[in-house]
Amino acid sequence: MRVAPAATIGLGLVGLLAGAVPATASPAPPPVRSEQHQRLDWRACPAEQKELNEAGAQCARVTVPLDYARPGGRTIQLSISRIKAKNRSERRGILLSNPGGPGGTGLATTLALRPALKDVADRYDLIGFDPRFLGDSSPISCTPAGPPTPPAPTTSARKDFEASVRSARDQARRCREHGDNAALLPHASTRNVARDMDAIRAALGERKLSYYGVSYGADLGAVYTQMFPRRTDRMVIDSSTDPAATQYELFRRSGEPLEKSLDEWAGWAARHHGTYRLGRTATQVRATVQRLLDRAERRPVALAGLRLNAPVLRLILKQPIQHQENDPALAAIVRDLVDAAAGKPVEPGPELAAMLELLSSPELADSFVGGAVFMCGDGGWPAGGWPADPETYWRNSVRSRATQPVFGPYVNGMIAPCAFWGAEPREPGTRIGNSVPVLMLQARRDNNVPYEGGLALHRKLTGSRLVTADIRAHGVYGRGLDGYRPVPCADRAVNDYLRGGDLPTTDVTCAATEVTR
Repeated sequence: MRVAPAATIGLGLVGLLAGAVPATASPAPPPVRSEQHQRLDWRACPAEQKELNEAGAQCARVTVPLDYARPGGRTIQLSISRIKAKNRSERRGILLSNPGGPGGTGLATTLALRPALKDVADRYDLIGFDPRFLGDSSPISCTPAGPPTPPAPTTSARKDFEASVRSARDQARRCREHGDNAALLPHASTRNVARDMDAIRAALGERKLSYYGVSYGADLGAVYTQMFPRRTDRMVIDSSTDPAATQYELFRRSGEPLEKSLDEWAGWAARHHGTYRLGRTATQVRATVQRLLDRAERRPVALAGLRLNAPVLRLILKQPIQHQENDPALAAIVRDLVDAAAGKPVEPGPELAAMLELLSSPELADSFVGGAVFMCGDGGWPAGGWPADPETYWRNSVRSRATQPVFGPYVNGMIAPCAFWGAEPREPGTRIGNSVPVLMLQARRDNNVPYEGGLALHRKLTGSRLVTADIRAHGVYGRGLDGYRPVPCADRAVNDYLRGGDLPTTDVTCAATEVTR
């Protein structure tokens, strides 16, 4: 159900991934106004959406303006799915969702939530949708890149950075110049996705909509409450960010919690030294990791026919450390990498093998394109704000090493294609501040979107209640669906709210002891 932040992964792989496979957009239908109750042609979902079809879902297309400032102009089509409420006598309305990213497709996301929703799912029409320009919703693609150039046998931190700048510049050019993208990209924004959600509501003939969004999807939900407060029914947002921060600022702010998470993991690994042999103390474990990175900044690690430089190693470390249940997997990955760096023959374990396959998969390249489209297309929060001067990233990266030696160079020096995007946003970002009732969830030790950012949004959403889970995780609700330990306290809060409509009377903290083991 929950997806890794596609843009986070993709931006770290600039220079490593091939370009996305071009997709063909659907023909433009006649003009339509967003408030029009459209006659939708419900039919079986696309063949690749096997789970939707097996669940009895139907799919349709909703026509929306490309530019909402010109509602009679060019249009695009959104792909939506629907599973009708089983409990018609207690039907509440429609429940939409977004899995995050940005860049995550969502046609089957609300269906995936159904086991966590339990009986609540029977009271809503479950509506999935692919956001504009993604998946099956008039998708945008970029000119494919050529085969990636592997790192040389020797390198340096500066050479790795300069390679990332060249690749980011090339990615921006390939996206901007491909097909009709120059006309489309300025309309890829969170505000327009929120408008599209409201157009879906109108097309379905509903007065209001309910919603669950995680990560970027949480920020999207907050934008919807600001733009359409009277159309918001029961809103749940999980793992939010600071509405006053730019996307680059959000990446930089994750450095400190990432280092704290590494400390936490290092303590765990030290207690399991007999298995992983990474160090008998947390300090020794951290030193093992640092030696690995320092060496890779001079000589990339040769493994499974690849050369892994330090930026890629930092990316590999960042993925499993997001969830405390991944501590054994991270330890196994580090063990394999340390052995490979020492020249030992290594058959990557399942954790590392899966990561290496992911890093080179065409699917990840596609996810990166979708993430870039929205991270670069927004005029403000929850995206935008990428400095245009590459030296800004380099200076911030160098400065961060003193206090954030493992992850600082990654989150500060990761230059996005947005720095060279060239497509000016049509409007500024959304300033959040309203009293719409909202249920918020946040993990206290989230190192992807720091807890303080969720608190900042909570203060802006004066009608909200915050459920805090004292865990290291990204995403709180329905964790059991992803194989992680559930937080029953949080799951109950969400389902009680969606079922009955009453927010908790006060903010709630789910203690670590309340996490199911």
